[in-house]
Amino acid sequence: MIHLIWVALIFIGFVFAAAQGNIEVVTKAAFDGAATGVTVCFGLISVLVFWMGMMKLAEDGGLLQKISRLLAPIVAFLFPDVPRNHPAMGYILSNMSANLLGLGNAATPMGIKAMQELQTLNPDKQTATPAMCTLLALNTASITLIPTTLIAIRLNYHSANPTEIVGTTLVATAIATFAAIVADRWYRGRELRRPPANPPSQTALTPQPPQTTATPASSSTAPPVSSHAARRTGITAVQNRDTTWKG
Repeated sequence: MIHLIWVALIFIGFVFAAAQGNIEVVTKAAFDGAATGVTVCFGLISVLVFWMGMMKLAEDGGLLQKISRLLAPIVAFLFPDVPRNHPAMGYILSNMSANLLGLGNAATPMGIKAMQELQTLNPDKQTATPAMCTLLALNTASITLIPTTLIAIRLNYHSANPTEIVGTTLVATAIATFAAIVADRWYRGRELRRPPANPPSQTALTPQPPQTTATPASSSTAPPVSSHAARRTGITAVQNRDTTWKG
């Protein structure tokens, strides 16, 4: 869908530039944008390489392990349905630690691995679990102590004080993280309060009574005849018998 949006924007820009007779402006903007993108990438590479090296030093020195132990009770509260010794917990802690230092590029692989491990606990592979939704919300609105990427961009554009956004970024990301946690807790509570779906009813196999076949009227049992009526019937039969001798 996003590629269709970009194609539409480029097409609209060409149409308006052609209508105004300034088609060369679009060409110049395209080349300027490409040059700016390359310049920004080189500026980001230097800062990200520096901070990735610092992350490696922190990992080797045990700082990340200490941060992970500090965050372990919080992670256990946020992910109550994930076992403590599951591999997903380690990736979640690494993802949160990288986000705290503003290393989004380092946090993304850890987030993907955490999602893959959480998928192993998912009974329905087509639907995200509450733990997966929580991880996505925290990764998107993670509290950031050092906005490394933004500082690198400000340095690349020759900002007079590139680190002055640290305080405001910390406040903004703290509010965003608090809002994400509150929304996650609310949706989890609503899901727990929802009554379970009724399982399909299973009809008990009860023995059916034997079906009685209707007796034809011709073969119905005659009502009992009294002895007096029987004697009269016999007398009548004798009287009506043909007694003519046939030689």
